[in-house]
Amino acid sequence: MNFSPKRKASNIILLISAFAIVSLILWNTNSFFRKFKEEERLKMEIWATAQLELIQSSVDQELGNLTLKVMGNNTSTPMILVNEEGSFKTHNIPKEKIADSVYIQKKIRQFASENEPIQIIQDGELLETLYYGNSEVLNKLKYYPLALLLIIFLFGTVIFFFFRTNKASEQNKLWAGMAKETAHQIGTPLTSLLGWNELLKSEDINPDITKEIAKDIDRLHTITERFSKIGSVPELRNHDIVAETEKAYQYLIQRSSKLVHFSFSTNVEQLYVPLNPPLYNWSIENLVKNGIDAMKGKGNIGIQIEKKGQNVHILVSDTGQGIPKSDFQNIFIPGVTTKKRGWGLGLSLVKRIVEEYHKGKIKVFSSSKEGTIMQISLRTNET
Repeated sequence: MNFSPKRKASNIILLISAFAIVSLILWNTNSFFRKFKEEERLKMEIWATAQLELIQSSVDQELGNLTLKVMGNNTSTPMILVNEEGSFKTHNIPKEKIADSVYIQKKIRQFASENEPIQIIQDGELLETLYYGNSEVLNKLKYYPLALLLIIFLFGTVIFFFFRTNKASEQNKLWAGMAKETAHQIGTPLTSLLGWNELLKSEDINPDITKEIAKDIDRLHTITERFSKIGSVPELRNHDIVAETEKAYQYLIQRSSKLVHFSFSTNVEQLYVPLNPPLYNWSIENLVKNGIDAMKGKGNIGIQIEKKGQNVHILVSDTGQGIPKSDFQNIFIPGVTTKKRGWGLGLSLVKRIVEEYHKGKIKVFSSSKEGTIMQISLRTNET
């Protein structure tokens, strides 16, 4: 992530600009809403005046027609006109609701809360009270800022995830480049070590020493191959998963504490699965090492291979302190670790190798205070 002052300043300016634009739009919308509401109020006052003129113009027919024309122009604002006796007339109210007195009373209270009622007075006497609500246009305008904020929020969310994904992609490329460069850097001294070991074999020294050095050189070669494959699509070929699992397992047995007891079992002697051995073995080693760490270097580690239908399950068990059920999914997230010291990359790397490269599945099969069982599931080529 780039934390340079220029990048920070540009982010702050962008944030302030976005806030200013949203604030301006909301302020402008609110001003327009209030102005529209004032105009609607004026229209209702004119309508109330026309209603009073209609009452007074029972003799003047021409004035009555003009008044009726003014009153007839209102086709959108719902109104309820209540006289001093409690009788009412409605305008722009659904016809099927006019006879429902409970509905009318509810509407009167609603209109009174939305707009101040207009009193029609003649010679100091209250003749009628006009209750009116917001027109359909005004109601839609009232919710426009919310819709606008929702659109802006969704748009911002899309942009956020776009940049987040783009940044994650850049980080993945960076890590892949670093891994390949590490593999390249290891390759030079590794070639030199091979030559020195051959030279040692010609000397009069214990052959067991050169044999162990050769094993460690092979190990370095395997690590180099693993790092070189990060960031690229690995080649999968049919390999015996029993032999490959046992190979990785035996390497760890020879280099682990005597306080750790290992066991290996399988219900098949040979089973071919599309594998990339260096990456698959890396997964097994990570799971076993995690189990050893969970047991604090003392306990039982077991691997069990089971073939069920066209799937093969590799179960790695330990007698450690267990994983809380709430963390069954979190432990596969990069950076999440239950250890006091650690990067939280081991299980996320295993998940990527198993699920992205080998199209399999990995999960916490079970966990308690007595220990944990991790399960890798892969598709076989056999029926």
